[in-house]
Amino acid sequence: MRRKLTRSGLTGLLVTHLADVRYLCGFTGSNAALAITRHCARLFTDGRYRAQAAEEVKAAEAEIVSRGAAVSAVEWLAAQHGVEAAGFDPSHATVADLDRWRNALPARLRRTFFAPLPAPLVEPLRVVKSDMELAILREAAQIGCNLFDHMLGFLRPGLREYEVAGELEHAARLAGAEGMSFETIVASGVRSALPHGRATDARLPRRGFLTLDFGIIHKGYCSDMTRTVHFGTPRPRERVAYEAVLEAQQAAVAAVAAGVRCGEVDEAARSVLRHAGLADAFSHSTGHGVGLEIHEPPRIGAGQKDRLEAGMVVTIEPGIYLPGEFGIRIEDMVAVTRTGGEILTPAPKALIEL
Repeated sequence: MRRKLTRSGLTGLLVTHLADVRYLCGFTGSNAALAITRHCARLFTDGRYRAQAAEEVKAAEAEIVSRGAAVSAVEWLAAQHGVEAAGFDPSHATVADLDRWRNALPARLRRTFFAPLPAPLVEPLRVVKSDMELAILREAAQIGCNLFDHMLGFLRPGLREYEVAGELEHAARLAGAEGMSFETIVASGVRSALPHGRATDARLPRRGFLTLDFGIIHKGYCSDMTRTVHFGTPRPRERVAYEAVLEAQQAAVAAVAAGVRCGEVDEAARSVLRHAGLADAFSHSTGHGVGLEIHEPPRIGAGQKDRLEAGMVVTIEPGIYLPGEFGIRIEDMVAVTRTGGEILTPAPKALIEL
């Protein structure tokens, strides 16, 4: 981080986004700001986290403050010898934040001290995972696969969608999950045509699709997977549509490798659905990065020029959505390697009929 800071021409950096704070120094609390110079770093938090900060924080000094953590970090940065300007990530700061930070500075520094970063500095470091991070993500993904296996024995027509979500989330906690990485999506019957259908009191159909999109948090890292199953015997059109989505998903997974442009992976999925006459029903990007946050760079979308790098972890999740009829999505987490992609969520993808 310091090498990037020096190359940017800045002498200080204020980090307030909690995922970035955790990545840089290990602190997992809900209130913190990290101040970094070319020679030292200090984490600021409140008295609730005195013991936690002492235990977790690495490579920085921890200071407990009674006023705002970010304001205290600003005052500390301004007092450091040689710190003439400090960068901040404007995507994680409000206008009110900036006003408050400037008001904490001596009058002579208020107009010149802060510099909005033209591009994030911390986030790109998080994109490529270390071996330790990859091991944790594999564990998180496997917990998700085990949960899907559990749900196959629980699902039956007549259950309400929120009962399905409740069972899955309860089982996740029993399996050791710290929490869910996003609100569990349970969409059945005609509601499966909603890409982000939240669980409702709708009952699972005797015949029709059910989409489960869920993830858990394990040691701070997120998992993400989607499987679509069918109650009863699928109609020919439903079976053909499912096979098209599965082929699109497998084509995109096969396209994953270091050096490949993100847009090329998206096109691998989209071209299959285009050939099947379903391109217009695919209404979102093919995937996204995942790590400490459920949505991280890179974006696997149409026309994206960024290239995949070994160590990235991305989702591959094409889907089709036919309003008033049904929807289908299949999603895996995939670790990028030099020669291809390692599927981290090896739960069955062939059409399951319940």
